Amino acid sequence: MSDPSARTSHEVDVAVVGVADGARAPLLAIGEAKWNDTMDIAHIDRLRHIRDVITRTSRYDTSRTRLLCFSGAGFNAKARHAAATSPDVHLIDLRTLYDTTGT
Repeated sequence: MSDPSARTSHEVDVAVVGVADGARAPLLAIGEAKWNDTMDIAHIDRLRHIRDVITRTSRYDTSRTRLLCFSGAGFNAKARHAAATSPDVHLIDLRTLYDTTGT
C-alpha cells in the first residue's frame, strides 16, 4: 500500500476485507506476524499508521478495523497494555492460535 505523504509503501501480513452491499467494503482487520521477535508498541503503532493511511484513501470503511499482532515469541508490557486498553488491538500468541479447547 502506498503512503504518498511519507513517500514510502507499507505491507501487512494479514488483511481481512468484508463484503459490502453497495457501500465501501469494510476492512475488518490488518495484522503483523513475527515468529522470533517479541512484539512491542512499535508494531501496534505501525498498524495504526497503516490504518490511518488506508482511511485517507477512502477505499475501505476502516471505522471498525481491528489491529492483530501474531507472535511466536510473545509481547512486551507496552504491547499488552495497549491491547488491554484499546478494544481494537488484539494479541495472538501461540497458545491462543493453537488452542483447541474452544475457550
